Amino acid sequence: MISPFPPAFLFILGVFLIPLLKGKLKQAYLLIVPAIAFLDIIKLSPGMSWSYSFSGYNLVFCNVDRLSLIIGYIFLIIGFLAIIYSIHVKEDGQHIAAFLYIGSSLGVVFSGDFFSLFAFWEIMAVASLFLILYQRKKESLSAGLRYILMHIAGGCSLLAGIILYTINKGSIAVGVIEPNAAYWFLLLGIGLNTAFIPLHTWLPDAYPEGTVTGSVFLSVFTTKTGVYVLARCFPGVEFVAYMGGIMALYGVIFALLQNDARRLLSYHIVSQVGYMVAGVGVGTALAVNGAVAHVFNHILYKALLFMCIGSVIYMTGKRKLTEMGGLARFMPVTTITCIIAALSISGAPGFNGFISKGMILQSIVEAHRPVLEIMLTLASIGTFLSFIKLGYFAFFSRNYDMKSKEAPVNMQLAMMLTAFACVLIGFFPGILFKVLPYQDIPYHPFTPSHIVGVIQLFMLAGASFILAKAMVVPHNAVILDFDYFYRMAGRGLIWVCVVPLNALRKKFQLFSSVTVSIISRLAKNPVSTIEIPIAYVYQRITKGNRYTGGYSSSDTFNENLYRRPVGAGIFFAIILFLAFVLVYFVF
Repeated sequence: MISPFPPAFLFILGVFLIPLLKGKLKQAYLLIVPAIAFLDIIKLSPGMSWSYSFSGYNLVFCNVDRLSLIIGYIFLIIGFLAIIYSIHVKEDGQHIAAFLYIGSSLGVVFSGDFFSLFAFWEIMAVASLFLILYQRKKESLSAGLRYILMHIAGGCSLLAGIILYTINKGSIAVGVIEPNAAYWFLLLGIGLNTAFIPLHTWLPDAYPEGTVTGSVFLSVFTTKTGVYVLARCFPGVEFVAYMGGIMALYGVIFALLQNDARRLLSYHIVSQVGYMVAGVGVGTALAVNGAVAHVFNHILYKALLFMCIGSVIYMTGKRKLTEMGGLARFMPVTTITCIIAALSISGAPGFNGFISKGMILQSIVEAHRPVLEIMLTLASIGTFLSFIKLGYFAFFSRNYDMKSKEAPVNMQLAMMLTAFACVLIGFFPGILFKVLPYQDIPYHPFTPSHIVGVIQLFMLAGASFILAKAMVVPHNAVILDFDYFYRMAGRGLIWVCVVPLNALRKKFQLFSSVTVSIISRLAKNPVSTIEIPIAYVYQRITKGNRYTGGYSSSDTFNENLYRRPVGAGIFFAIILFLAFVLVYFVF
């Protein structure tokens, strides 16, 4: 069957009209494109495809099943909301980058073959880069360079895995990967986008340096496409499951240490993606459903958090918690929506995170992974603790010098709609359950044990904040991460290039210049091969001087040495040629 149209192309082709439109017409167009794409995607049903035959391979640009559909739904929903949030931006380049980013992410989700997936994967990396560079600050330019270098490395690994997979399998269809050389290259490339530890450093390094609106888009697509491809290719892998646990704990620990609000949120992306990765690694139907549900929910509340903090930065110019405080008086809509997002990410009953986190934890219990359960439980405590910190120091701590106004209307509208979606799914999870990949999987989120257990965790986190407030108070300090080792390795590589390799180059250059000089002299007069050592010995005996190579104008012998007739050289060359012919044909 043929689908109406691959939704990715609506955005990718739609960028060409953006520079041609102005004012309200351009704003309307920016909202109409995702609306049309959503109408297109709801017409899709599992089994539909849109493909093109090329060089003996079938390139599938729209492979539809329940997994791709649910990710496509949430990408379009949040894309629409993020465009509302950024509709006031005058710069066409930012809108073009956002459209390419959304479109390429949808392309990855609906790709049925690895080569199409790789093409969209690389477009996604380049488009997201410009959402960082458009900040036009030295820090954003440096972070953008590091960001793209990491993604180039990940893309090379992914491409190597795809080539090996195609050679071994004879197919380019996206599917579950069996352990071999291609397996590890693919896992490395996908793992970098998914922010595996220690490949995660590009995320907290680059996302805080994006534009106010660009960081909302950045928080959504790259890591979630990575989780999606993991679910396609590596379900039920033990390594992936425990990597998810490590990510959840590692991310929340570093989030607690941050002073920069967007850097705190960026580390929580690492942590929350860890829950999804753990679900994919467990691999049961309930675990995969939980991972995909958490992708859906996380996109909503994480985008909302970046919207809220972005509004604070947009209105006050402050991004560090030590500079904020008292904003609840001036920005009530931002404050309320931020509290909703914080409760959602913490998994409070009545909010969407409560639903998907519960699914993942129950699947882990059923799969008998006690260590993984403890890791995610500790991460849950740290999550609530860090958002008490964020909410308190950003909105409720005393700061009499702080004055601000509420964010523009379009920003407030986007925040309110996203917050409403978080609460809606929290109270009516059946809306989400209907579109999950596996149906008829028994799960009841509102059990007394689940609700009481979450409340107990919240009480523990709250008590920890009160007792250890001095420890979690934001400080102006540099928190070193694994990127420290990457930078040290980079400096070491530069030293190797500048010192030993450069010295070796100079020696080779000297050797080559001497060699060229000798060859040049011999080419001028081959007879000098015999005469030069004789002349050298002669001069040492008769004059006691070093042989000057024939360049002294006062040395008659040396001048005459290099004034042999050309015929002598030709004669010598003919002798050598005849000797070569004799040896070649006789022996």
